[in-house]
Amino acid sequence: GDHSDVYACRGTGIAMLASNSVQENADLSLIAHLSAIEASYPFMHFFDGFRTSHEFNTIQVPDSKIATQLLNQKALAKFRNRAMNPDHPKMYGTAENSDTFFQHREAANPYINAIPQIVANYMQKFTQLTGRSYHLFDYVGAPDAEHIIIAMGSACETIAATLPQLKGKYGLIKVRLYRPFSAEHLLQVLPASVKTITVLDRTKENGAVGDPLYLDVAAVVRNKTILAGRYGLSSKEFTPDMVAAIFTNASAQHPQDHFTIGINDDVTHTSLTVAPRPDLHPQGGCRFYGLGSDGTVGANKNSCAIIGDNTDLYSQAYFVYDSKKSGGTTISHLRFDKQPIHASYLVTHPNFVACHNQTFLTRFDMLSGITDGGTFLLNTTYPAEQIDAILPNDVKRTLRDRHINFYIINAYQIAKDLGLGVRINTIMQTAFFKLVNMIDYQKIKVLLKTAIEKSYGKKGPAVVEMNNRAVDSADTALIRIDVNQLTITKTEAPTKQPTMIETINSLQGDTLPVSAFTPDGSAPTATTQYEKRDIATSLPHWIPENCIQCNRCAMVCPHATIRPVLTNQPTPDSFKTIKALGVPGYEGYQYRMQVSPHDCTGCGACAKICPARNKALVMESFDQVHEDENYQHALTLPETPVTPNNVKLAQFNRPLFEFSGACAGCGETPYIKLLTQLYGDKLVIANATGCSSIYGGSSPSCPYAKNAAGHGPAWANSLFEDNAEFGFGLRKALNLRGETDKIVWVIGGDGWAYDIGFGGLDHVLASGENINVLVLNTEVYSNTGGQASKATPKGAVAKFAAGGKSTDKKDLGGMMMQYPNVYVAQIAMGANMEHTLKVLKEATAYNGPALVIAMCTCINQGIDMSNGMGIMADAVKCGYTTLYHRNPQDGQVVIDSPAPTGDIEEFKSKQTRFRKKS
Repeated sequence: GDHSDVYACRGTGIAMLASNSVQENADLSLIAHLSAIEASYPFMHFFDGFRTSHEFNTIQVPDSKIATQLLNQKALAKFRNRAMNPDHPKMYGTAENSDTFFQHREAANPYINAIPQIVANYMQKFTQLTGRSYHLFDYVGAPDAEHIIIAMGSACETIAATLPQLKGKYGLIKVRLYRPFSAEHLLQVLPASVKTITVLDRTKENGAVGDPLYLDVAAVVRNKTILAGRYGLSSKEFTPDMVAAIFTNASAQHPQDHFTIGINDDVTHTSLTVAPRPDLHPQGGCRFYGLGSDGTVGANKNSCAIIGDNTDLYSQAYFVYDSKKSGGTTISHLRFDKQPIHASYLVTHPNFVACHNQTFLTRFDMLSGITDGGTFLLNTTYPAEQIDAILPNDVKRTLRDRHINFYIINAYQIAKDLGLGVRINTIMQTAFFKLVNMIDYQKIKVLLKTAIEKSYGKKGPAVVEMNNRAVDSADTALIRIDVNQLTITKTEAPTKQPTMIETINSLQGDTLPVSAFTPDGSAPTATTQYEKRDIATSLPHWIPENCIQCNRCAMVCPHATIRPVLTNQPTPDSFKTIKALGVPGYEGYQYRMQVSPHDCTGCGACAKICPARNKALVMESFDQVHEDENYQHALTLPETPVTPNNVKLAQFNRPLFEFSGACAGCGETPYIKLLTQLYGDKLVIANATGCSSIYGGSSPSCPYAKNAAGHGPAWANSLFEDNAEFGFGLRKALNLRGETDKIVWVIGGDGWAYDIGFGGLDHVLASGENINVLVLNTEVYSNTGGQASKATPKGAVAKFAAGGKSTDKKDLGGMMMQYPNVYVAQIAMGANMEHTLKVLKEATAYNGPALVIAMCTCINQGIDMSNGMGIMADAVKCGYTTLYHRNPQDGQVVIDSPAPTGDIEEFKSKQTRFRKKS
């Protein structure tokens, strides 16, 4: 979320209108449309990504009657009459030569010059109708200001709210109409008393004399000291403390120019020092720490709506996510006030903090800034009598020193008893309302149940009833802990300097200096092994006497957290083993299936796939599975490489893709993991933007690992649309260096391969180059929330296809078979693991272009994520998906799946995407 994309559009000549808040977004969107019609000119209405676009706030939405009153009907008719129409034909987009092009470019000048006044007129009329005032440039602050800031976007909200608290002759000019940039209107609002102007830009343009807004202001204003500042790249926080630091710099005898704010630049020393100013931050607010997919964010959105709709309070919410998929950390920041809320930054001094996962206690400084007498709610599986033993000393100190009202609740047990699984949102939301006492609690229970009916009504009365019972169960499950009884242990572990990865994963990445980062943008691999996220509530327990040593559990594990172990060395008593069977070269070895307890996500896919008559893997509660020492011992054992002639043997090779941030039960990652078990030390991967690039390459978490020799996959991500071409370039470069033994795989989802990157994919496959493409086909744009792609089947419900997709699915494999020299195959691991293994090996061995389309289950399909492999098997059994391959070496298309015998309607009934049309 910064302005780099907006500034990149300057050269198009489009008019640009900026909004600073959710309210302004609602208002100026109308003004942008009205102005575009009257000016007969295209407008871009922009606002800060995520900070404003994903903010929840209580606003007044302009009435449609206002739009009707303001609309220029004659201009609208004129606009419509210019549409392409054979009744009055015209040509657009003609090719022009040098004799006429220049003149034609200047012909639009009168239209462009008229835009500022047109926008200003609509702003004036809008103010008369609503009372909300807007101008092309708005000034706030001291009428005799000596030091002002010029900025646009959400930073203006923070600056404007901070100004009254600062002692000084300070002011702010908010830029609304950025293009055309009206020098006349800017100078009209600039106080004559101004000595310094600090222009803030939310972008970095390497090599330029200054960033864009600064250059505009410098070109207009004369005889003033103009300073340039850079802030907020990629949604970096911009707080009142920083506003104060900027004005302190401007007031200095020798102010720093071309500075940065909000970071510690210890390399080129551009950053301003920011002194903490807690007096400038509003006290109060709420912070909720949750896990992605546990419902915390959705519950907090509902809470804001309930309070906003049923009280006289204004509500605001920001939601912070890490780059993990479901199972990642989410932090919800909520504010409530009797006045409109203009704090466009996160809550710093909450009076309520909730921890929805007890593992966060040792990972994050959740109680940072909590107000004296505030409330802390902890969801924990530990009983009250054990709380003192499990709380870290620093948490206990804060609870005692700040007189915190401390409550615990076992929401996981309540959810389990009610059949809600890990969805603790309703329980924790009810507990929140019970403790904050903003609305009469009995009224809140009614409102919550009304919201439940609205949210879950389509899922049936049973789901509604379960959630209603969750509301009734929550308040009686709250237990208050006397903080004065908490004991501080005398012996504490010695502190050590945290690594860069530890700093980022503890949510302290903002404290890292510039010198901590590599100038070339590269990042180390094999770093997820250090995360140990502890997000599983249940773990697989191995029962040796039931195990048939098929290794299917390891094959399907999305996160490579369960692996077969071969050893001929002495082992601890707890490290139970059985005689290894059917492993050439390892006769006399012992066998064990080992889980990594702190990396497992608890999806249950391993237990579900186990084919043994009596399951060799059963899911048990996290605190009942004691595998730490066994896992640590397994790490000390030598690697046991095996020629991967079949699925079982392939799993003895160490996966060089492990512990990613993918969803629990992800259907994509097992394919990537298998590739690394086959060719990991020779792999070069070009990865399209999408799920696989987020769980595959989100700094500082890299799941691509190294073998004992330090070799492993080399991975890079370019753009969404050019991944095939990018991989093609990597292949060409390797060939030029004579490294033909390196194996290039181009990996991406169906949104890339079927849609946005299809042209490039077609070009590369037609080239004849020895390059391999793996399409992870979830049949939607998974990374952005499940939008329909051309791989989405007809009738399936997805975003942008709410009534079911109306067109047929693209047959990508059939299309690419038109090139006789392309290896083409379709696989589904859950249906036939050996076929999957065979195809990946054949595609790699083929000296030419290869396309492998892999069926992948996904949370967006609305399935039981523990049964993703079973869904794949059902898909092939009923004929929904066909397994095949075509090897150009023999030219035959071979159908590798048997004739359909299953019920396709039963298959569809297990996925909500085929059941949500009403």
